[in-house]
Amino acid sequence: MGVSERLAVALDRPLKIAQIAPLCESVPPQGYGGTERVVANLADALVEMGHEVTLFASGDSSTNAYLVPCRERATRLDPNPLKSDTAAHFAMLHEVHKRRHAFDILHFHTDILHFPFFEDVAAHTLTTLHGRLDIDDLGEVLRRWPQYPLASISDHQRRPVSSANWRGTVYHGIPTDLFAFSKHHRGLLAFVGRIAPEKRADRAIEIARRAGMTLRIAAKVDVADARYFHEIVEPQFDAHVDFIGEIGDFQKNDLLGSAAALLFPIDWPEPFGMVMIEAMACGTPVIAWGEGAVPEIVEEGVTGFIVRSIDEAVAAVHRLDTLDRHAVRAAFERRFSAVTMSNNYLRIYAEALRPASRLADNAANRREIRATRGDRALRA
Repeated sequence: MGVSERLAVALDRPLKIAQIAPLCESVPPQGYGGTERVVANLADALVEMGHEVTLFASGDSSTNAYLVPCRERATRLDPNPLKSDTAAHFAMLHEVHKRRHAFDILHFHTDILHFPFFEDVAAHTLTTLHGRLDIDDLGEVLRRWPQYPLASISDHQRRPVSSANWRGTVYHGIPTDLFAFSKHHRGLLAFVGRIAPEKRADRAIEIARRAGMTLRIAAKVDVADARYFHEIVEPQFDAHVDFIGEIGDFQKNDLLGSAAALLFPIDWPEPFGMVMIEAMACGTPVIAWGEGAVPEIVEEGVTGFIVRSIDEAVAAVHRLDTLDRHAVRAAFERRFSAVTMSNNYLRIYAEALRPASRLADNAANRREIRATRGDRALRA
């Protein structure tokens, strides 16, 4: 009996779960997109496990869950220049709020937008924070609404707000049949994701050039990053660089499977890094800078190499033949499958639904309300 089955027996019935996705991309995204892809994998896996899942997302989404379309089309690829992400998300949250008592768990992936509106059911929510947390004002919001249970996507991610109401870290997962294992590669390096200063495509180009290998870049270029692309990255294009642009899962499978390694030369505290586990699913190892969650994802000498400089990265390229692509795939299946991710979320859901847990949360909520009223009285 699997973990999810044991939890279902303990709860005596399948769960009614709402998954609330951002409206920036469809679920799953048509091209680049991390959060919406995670939501797609989670929703489908939970349905497969027998739970009743309702997905609040854009109407161009594709899911095995029951879809509540909250906007006809995801905002990023909507050609209409007159649109409001904030208004679209508020309209969606209004729809979720109307139905909030129909679910055992409301699982939010929309950052902190819902905090002011769902206080009466906070104990029956889970909020996965998908972005970096070392930003101004966020800590104050988490202190103001401590009743909301939170999930992190890596242990490193939560460091700036370590005292928040964390209920667990759940690593992302993808279906084991989404990416095909590739025993052999075609002698190239890959850079996949987004062209941005913190992703350091320029580093990847230098690594490939010094290693004497072709670098295939499959990445989107946002308007905000266009200057970096045109002034820093594009001028380095030469015979060693093959720039493809933004791609979907099918093309990504072919690219990652054909690569000797994925280069992940980031220069920021990456909360997770979805493309790393997509590469591992193909049996492709990862060469990554040891920033953010990288040391939690990459197993040194098993699924790749963690480096600190261009020199170390080039040396790692020349050591790739010491890694076993079968072992890379096996590590992915063990740690980063959609089933593993879903089971870990189910543990958190089950804990929230335990009577003792609910009583403790309700008591904490009452204390927080009394403290807030006392602060207001003092200020008055």
